[in-house]
Amino acid sequence: MNSEHNMTDYEKTYTEFKYEIPKYHNFAADVVDKWAKDPTKLAMLWVDDNGKKIERTFYDFSIISKKIANVLSDLGVCKGDVVIIMLGRQLEWWDTVTACIRMGAIFSPSTTQLTSKDIRFRINNSDAICFITDTDNAPKLEKIADKCPSLKTKILINGKRKGWINLSEAVESASSIFKTAKTKSSDNCLLYFTSGTTGQPKMTLHTHSYPIGHITTGKFWLDLTARDLHWNISDTGWAKAAWSSYFGPWNCGSALFTHCSDKFDPVITLDLLNKYPITTMCGAPTIYRMLVQENLKKYIFSSLRHCVGAGEPLNPEVIEVWEKATGVVIRDGYGQTETALLCCNFPCIKPKFGSMGKPSPGYIVHIIDENGNVVLPDTEGDFGINIRSLRPAGLFKEYWKEPDRTALTYRGDYYLTGDRGYMDKEGYFWFVGRSDDVIISSGYRIGPFEVESALIEHPAVIESAVVSSPDKTRGEIVKAFVILASGFKPSQELVKDIQDHVKKVTAPYKYPRQIDFIDELPKTVSGKIRRVELRQAEWEKKFDL
Repeated sequence: MNSEHNMTDYEKTYTEFKYEIPKYHNFAADVVDKWAKDPTKLAMLWVDDNGKKIERTFYDFSIISKKIANVLSDLGVCKGDVVIIMLGRQLEWWDTVTACIRMGAIFSPSTTQLTSKDIRFRINNSDAICFITDTDNAPKLEKIADKCPSLKTKILINGKRKGWINLSEAVESASSIFKTAKTKSSDNCLLYFTSGTTGQPKMTLHTHSYPIGHITTGKFWLDLTARDLHWNISDTGWAKAAWSSYFGPWNCGSALFTHCSDKFDPVITLDLLNKYPITTMCGAPTIYRMLVQENLKKYIFSSLRHCVGAGEPLNPEVIEVWEKATGVVIRDGYGQTETALLCCNFPCIKPKFGSMGKPSPGYIVHIIDENGNVVLPDTEGDFGINIRSLRPAGLFKEYWKEPDRTALTYRGDYYLTGDRGYMDKEGYFWFVGRSDDVIISSGYRIGPFEVESALIEHPAVIESAVVSSPDKTRGEIVKAFVILASGFKPSQELVKDIQDHVKKVTAPYKYPRQIDFIDELPKTVSGKIRRVELRQAEWEKKFDL
């Protein structure tokens, strides 16, 4: 294992880096088939909770995806058609995604947590013609299939049901010869439904240049080489899987470690890290928070050399505990469903815990004001990507079929991420909050994450959400909804203790003047806290003040 990182000089790499976007690009042919020229090259080590282990090469994925492409073609799926794939971490997720790319169909990954209502919305809004899932989730579609006029084909990866095609049986008789579609880099490739904090999900459309955008994700953030075994602990239904379970690693020729399980278990996760030669890992902050609550001294992390986190800023204290136990610093990365990696604490730069790091090569990121002007360092504003000077690979094409909604994401020369933050004098970016989450109390601007980071350090707090609540004197105050750790019970004494704690670890004006203890926080199906729901409930009380 080469101990030197892929990026050794940030400024040089950032200045000289340039995406090469050819007129035509197809990830299945240009990446998967390229690595498949070595028929022994490992692409995935797959395990499940029952001890089953499967090793797959790039050659295996190449052949199987060609067979599935033939199956889909015979069923009437054509280039440009939408195929919804609602699977967990079964091998067939990678098989069918690769097949769709190969034939030029638009694949739309969906989490298995979706309800029948969610499925109906996705099919009808995307005009999907094909739906792929397993026997556990098939009944969800059956409840609403007659209300989805565009749907022509239903495919099961396992078992048999009336009106469904069994994929494994169909693949057995399919040819392994398939002429990959000649897809332009500008052709539509991938459709994500973003589970935003407000309104119905948006259809985020990416083109075949999107995988090229993840060259920086895999090479510079995940720091991957063709010798690595990379584990991304993420649901296949979200963009994080495209980042770190598919495009990013396979661009680099890295093998994927995949644990197929219905739920996350920190002890099992640590056991797997101990058992298999996993070199790099990516996980959401929640995962790391759960891992550091275990007795890490019991485990040996001999292979692990690099860890990253994404989805929300990670608390510095968690990073410190993990580093002490493993010797590895968790490096935050920042981006969204609409983009590839925007900012990162890259391996070759000194990390500033709690920051997003510095802009990714290929992206010009600025903090801008309401007029689209770049603000001074340490001044809060909106995160913007300059698309006039350089439209980066990986930036989405549009919110499909919603030109007005798409237009709202642009301000002058900039695409707006919808996040607010600031850049310090050393060029590191810091997250303050979503544009509609910032709390203004007595003239002070308070980001929910700052308060939540302080709360999580208290031993009684296992999870929290912070929102604004109306106040006659201050306009707004900070209110926290807290889930208590086992062994703690709600009391006024505990409220005061938590408040005093927050005053000590962050600016006193940020402390929550009100705390509600609850059993569960409202979340989107992707696990994001719906602060908007909590905030709306608070502001409805305004009329009672």
